[in-house]
Amino acid sequence: MNLRIGHGYDIHRIVTGRPLVLGGVRFDTDYGLDGHSDADCLTHAICDALLGAAALPDIGHFFPNTDPVFKNIDSQILLQRVTAELSARGWLIVNIDASLVAEKPKIYPRLAEMKSALARSTGLDASQIGLKATTNEGIDQIGQGLAIAAHAVALIERA
Repeated sequence: MNLRIGHGYDIHRIVTGRPLVLGGVRFDTDYGLDGHSDADCLTHAICDALLGAAALPDIGHFFPNTDPVFKNIDSQILLQRVTAELSARGWLIVNIDASLVAEKPKIYPRLAEMKSALARSTGLDASQIGLKATTNEGIDQIGQGLAIAAHAVALIERA
C-alpha cells in the first residue's frame, strides 16, 4: 500500500500563568494550556495523525510526559522529530488537514501564521496544510472556554 491516512486528537485544559501556543504560534493572552510540553494541542494532534498513518505508537510513546527532557519543550521540535521518524521509515507527508475547537481566543486571524509554522516544521508547503477554527457553541468544557481541542488527519505515501 502506497498511501495511508491517520487521525489525531488532542485536548488541553486552559490555565492561567502559561503562554498559549497553537500551531507553533504564541498568542498574547493571560492564559495558556496545561501540559508537560508547551501543550500545543494542534501540533500534538498533527503528530498523532502522522504517527497513526505510519502505524506507529502515539506521541506519548515517543515523548512521554514523565521525561523531564520534554518539560516545556516547543512542540514544533516534536513535530520535526515525528517528520524525521516518518522519513527514516520511508514515508513522505502528502498533506495535513486540521481543525481547532476553541471559544477563545480568536483563531482565524492567526491561521496563516500557524500554517507557516507547521509547514516549516514538516518541510511541506503551506498549501499542503488545511487549517480551520470553530467553536463548540457553548457546549461542554470547550464551549465554556475551559479547554481547547484539535482534530487532525494526515495523508502519507511511500517515498
